[in-house]
Amino acid sequence: MDSIFPLILIISTLASSALLGSSAQSIKSARLLDLLIRDYTFKSLDKNLKTGILQSVNLPANFSGIRVDSIRLRCGSLRRYGSRVKEFHLGMGVIVHPCVERVMLIRQNLGYNWSSIYYGNYDLSGYQLVSPIVGLLAYNADKDVNSSNPFEIGIVSGEKPITVDFANITKFTKAEGIEPLCASFEGDGRMSLSNPSPAHVCVAKRHGHFGLVIESQPEQFGKRISQWKVAVGSTIGAALGAFLLGLLLVAMFVRVKKRTRMEEMERRAYEEEALQVSMVGHVRAPTASGTRTTPMLERDYIPHLR
Repeated sequence: MDSIFPLILIISTLASSALLGSSAQSIKSARLLDLLIRDYTFKSLDKNLKTGILQSVNLPANFSGIRVDSIRLRCGSLRRYGSRVKEFHLGMGVIVHPCVERVMLIRQNLGYNWSSIYYGNYDLSGYQLVSPIVGLLAYNADKDVNSSNPFEIGIVSGEKPITVDFANITKFTKAEGIEPLCASFEGDGRMSLSNPSPAHVCVAKRHGHFGLVIESQPEQFGKRISQWKVAVGSTIGAALGAFLLGLLLVAMFVRVKKRTRMEEMERRAYEEEALQVSMVGHVRAPTASGTRTTPMLERDYIPHLR
């Protein structure tokens, strides 16, 4: 059994080294990305790296967009004085366990492109990232960091919490009624949310990965959209109703005018062909003009004699 563990360690180291040169597009696991960044960080560090000096790590071109910084600290000094690593501020009393002498802190900023990995590894349904994912991980580190076998150790806040300041790295500008939430991405695939402190500063109890998220369809924003839709719909409906009412009034006016004209034409025609009126007894009645030949009485007829 004692000979198997070193063999497994060597195989895993060789596998991670091979993955370092592979295409970054094939990386789908957030955990695998952490391991690759760890291995490359330790391999690229200066052997004479001084304790307490923050150093930038140059990753290969296929990791473009990721910014990594590292710093080696004494466990006792970190506990007594705390430390600031870019966006992360570790207050006094922070606990590093297990730590014998020194600890290597690796800070990650995955940018906006690489943060998309977290959509595939965590349930972000209903939420949208509005900041890069930033991470702070700790590993054991002796004097010769290149020859050590780094393993992850824990950082837990003590008297003061760990804070993460997103003010300078987020593109999100505060909108009316929309407040970003602090998202903490746990190692077991869970995501926990909490309200941010003022100025986009999140509070954490331990190391890990963090980001700012907003609801994809915030309730208040949805209410404002609904009210806007109601107002616009009401305006359009009122305008359409007024237009239709106008058409109806015009049609009625045209119809009345046409009927009046027809009545006027009928009245004129009737007056032009009106019958004469004469008295029949005590009643006035229309009479027609004479159109027949005046009859001749027989008594006035003298027959022709042959």
